[in-house]
Amino acid sequence: MSVAATSSASATASRFKVRRLGDALGAEVLGIDLRTPLDADDTQALLDIWMEHQVLVFPEQHVTDQQHVEFTRSFGDLEIFHQDIIRSKRVPEIFRVANVDEDGALMPPDHPTARQVSLAQFWHTDSSYRAVPCTGALLHGIEVSRTGGETQFTNMYAVYDALPEALRKQVEGRRALHDFGFLHVQQKLRPLSDAERSGMPAVWQPMVRTHPVTGRKSLYISPIYNEQIEGMSKEDSRALILELAAFAGQPQFVYSHRWETDDVVMWDNRCTMHQVTAFDPGERRVMHRTTILGDQPVAAA
Repeated sequence: MSVAATSSASATASRFKVRRLGDALGAEVLGIDLRTPLDADDTQALLDIWMEHQVLVFPEQHVTDQQHVEFTRSFGDLEIFHQDIIRSKRVPEIFRVANVDEDGALMPPDHPTARQVSLAQFWHTDSSYRAVPCTGALLHGIEVSRTGGETQFTNMYAVYDALPEALRKQVEGRRALHDFGFLHVQQKLRPLSDAERSGMPAVWQPMVRTHPVTGRKSLYISPIYNEQIEGMSKEDSRALILELAAFAGQPQFVYSHRWETDDVVMWDNRCTMHQVTAFDPGERRVMHRTTILGDQPVAAA
């Protein structure tokens, strides 16, 4: 699909009503029931809208986990999370972003699963630690928070375009290490097992990438997984990553989604980062995610 094609989404998607949600990114899509299979034209129309807005919100979608999975298959094969700790026991394609277990019990904040899920409160992009990271994800709000728990998305195209020259020089032509194990070390989670460590080795990814559909450049970092940058000490690497994350989190780049029950939000992991705002850990929050498997390695810009 050409860049020109993405700009004509409104003409392509005549049966969908699209409402822009923020200046930076994000759109609400009406006129769709995720329980109904998409035909080829509707699938292409949604892809066009997605490429234009990066984040799509589908409100009032009363889907089961299996319907959620089947809708996601319209856009590619599904990634299955490599750890049992968060993967659903009932529908393995579902990644549970929840402080409630599958029997319905609220987990205390120090529960290993609750602690790992809480790390979504830092900027990241999903599965960047894979040699072929995911394409995107769809998150279903089943029990939503009223004390916070908003999901914030940042437009990494716009972030890259706005980088000051000094920062741009430090990232262009460089790679950052994306290591799932670093998440566990920095947050003092339980040590990874040998099987987990060998099954998900660290990978180097370019810090500036080219989107395979739009052809646009974006900054590509995932701070919860980035321990090191090529040619820099670990200390200097982390300082730069945190500086870049703070720059990317400025309001002009961000759309913050306040959840309603049965919202489904779809985002492109190739050109966004996201994080969850803090909420009362005594409040139930249950979100189920599907993840679209990536189909090609990250292309350096």
